[in-house]
Amino acid sequence: MPWSNQNGGGGPWGGGGGGNNQGPWGQGPNRPRGGGGGGGGNGGPPDLEDILRRSQDRLKGFMPGGFNGGAVAVVFLAVLAFLAFESIYTVQPDERGVELRFGKPKEELSMPGLHFHLWPFETVEIVKVTEQQQNIGARSSATNSNAGWMLTGDQNIVNVQFSVLFTVTDPRAYLFNVEAPAQTLQQVADSAMREVVGRRPAQDIFRDAREGMSTQVRDIIQGTMDRYGAGIAINAVPIEDAAPPREVADAFEEVQRAEQDEDRIVEEANRYANQKLGGARGQAAQVREEASAYRDQTVNEAQGEAQRFVSIYDQYVNAPDVTRERIFIETMENVLKNSNKVIIEQGQNVVPYLPLNEINRPAAAQGGN
Repeated sequence: MPWSNQNGGGGPWGGGGGGNNQGPWGQGPNRPRGGGGGGGGNGGPPDLEDILRRSQDRLKGFMPGGFNGGAVAVVFLAVLAFLAFESIYTVQPDERGVELRFGKPKEELSMPGLHFHLWPFETVEIVKVTEQQQNIGARSSATNSNAGWMLTGDQNIVNVQFSVLFTVTDPRAYLFNVEAPAQTLQQVADSAMREVVGRRPAQDIFRDAREGMSTQVRDIIQGTMDRYGAGIAINAVPIEDAAPPREVADAFEEVQRAEQDEDRIVEEANRYANQKLGGARGQAAQVREEASAYRDQTVNEAQGEAQRFVSIYDQYVNAPDVTRERIFIETMENVLKNSNKVIIEQGQNVVPYLPLNEINRPAAAQGGN
């Protein structure tokens, strides 16, 4: 070999076969003496085999039953810890848990709190049971999605955006009766809204009957999900927005402004009609009251005259002469009390012509001046 000629047949560390067998630091490799120190003598490097051997001895001292028995115990404890970690679960206040034993759901539900099940033979599915909201329809005018575009009963196209507010009433049915309950609910809600919108004119979805349409859609969704046995209760289906296509948006807005003006004018006309009708009804009530009062007055006067005549007649039957004279006197009193009278005593000379009518005229003329 090449180094044999230089070193006298020695090895790569400069030593020959029969030489002193020195190492690269000018000395031969050291050997441990009686399990002594790990460092080499005379400043040599530490022995790696010795370090590994001492580390194993220390590890055996810590593990009961030696290295092999301690490893089994560690593995067993790790498996127990993993099983305990997987077997304990927590249910939040707004959730319910459904435990499955070999894939079959149990009858009882896990209420909020800390629970334990035998994993891996038992597993648990957590379901949120409080009110949830699912939005349906395109939320941005910039999107190219056709979600929310619907055909109305009068052949118009509208973009309807609405939400479905629901709660989970039966977690087991929600998990296992329908494969994808959230997706199924979205499809059913979209179909129900298209059905209702397709039977109505566009004006109903814009302003006039939006609340009634929401109620109809909610009933249709609830009936369909009940037939599926999904365990869902639909609380409300609010229609958040309904817009026409951008190409005809200006025309729709113009129509809406005209309808608003029409409603305003009709409202003013109704207010004017109510004002006039109220005045006419008041006048009619006044006329009726006056007529009723006149009727009562006339009837009462007639009844009083009749009673007076009956009373006079009764007196006339008892004393006809006296009653006749009294009636004559009262009649003459009523006839003569407002006429001009000139009384001439008997036995006086009376001028054949006397202008009796002119006597009171000067007095009347003086009173007028």
